[in-house]
Amino acid sequence: MRNSTGNCGAGIPTLLAKIPDEFKPLAALGIGAFVLVFIALCHGAGLHWIQVLQTRGERRLRLGPPRLIAASFLFGWSVFLMLDLHLVEILIWAFSLNRLGLIERSYDAIYFCANCYTTLGMGKVDVGEHWHIISSIIGISGLFTFAWTTSALVDVVASNRRVLDQLEDEREQEMHMRFALRKKEWDALRAERDAERADKQKIKTAATRSSFIQRFRTWREERKMVAELRRENRAECEDLYRQERLKERAAVAKSAISSSEDKKQE
Repeated sequence: MRNSTGNCGAGIPTLLAKIPDEFKPLAALGIGAFVLVFIALCHGAGLHWIQVLQTRGERRLRLGPPRLIAASFLFGWSVFLMLDLHLVEILIWAFSLNRLGLIERSYDAIYFCANCYTTLGMGKVDVGEHWHIISSIIGISGLFTFAWTTSALVDVVASNRRVLDQLEDEREQEMHMRFALRKKEWDALRAERDAERADKQKIKTAATRSSFIQRFRTWREERKMVAELRRENRAECEDLYRQERLKERAAVAKSAISSSEDKKQE
């Protein structure tokens, strides 16, 4: 099987060489059209996959804590995948020309296809004079796929902008909630210290004319009161943290619902 496949691949340039010169442009047109359609299908599937990855990543970012750096990395990854998609298509063209025997060396085929695909038109590498129409078809495929990528990139940029705005609003709300929590915590600590000072002052005033045993008992009662005040303050702080987490979850859920409603309206 391997020998038959190799002989078939090696016989393609021979078959193309047997085509009369006046029909070679038509053969080049047919080969180029076939590869162009194949690349268009691959490009569409690749862009769909990239947009699906972008949508899933944005959904995870909306449901989690506000991470602006992660949103920026997600956008950069989508752009990088789009670039890789074009590089793969250049390699498909180069592989096709090399297997057809139109360009012998692989690196020359890659260089030629990159120049034609980007419509740059530089370089000394070229196909035979009867196959020149393939370079035009490669240029058409590049223009077509670049325009397609541009339209998809516009959608990705707009979607990323909406995610960044939402995450920025969530981060601002989170900062306000944390600032309010710190203020409440500080007020509770200050009230605790004021209560401790007042109790200590009362105990010192009452223990001025007391005996040693009464002072010891008073000291033990003072320690118990201070421990109780600190326990109450700790419970109050834990309750404040719990309320903050509930508010953050409610804000994230509300933003996720609003974003889904906006998508439905669009």
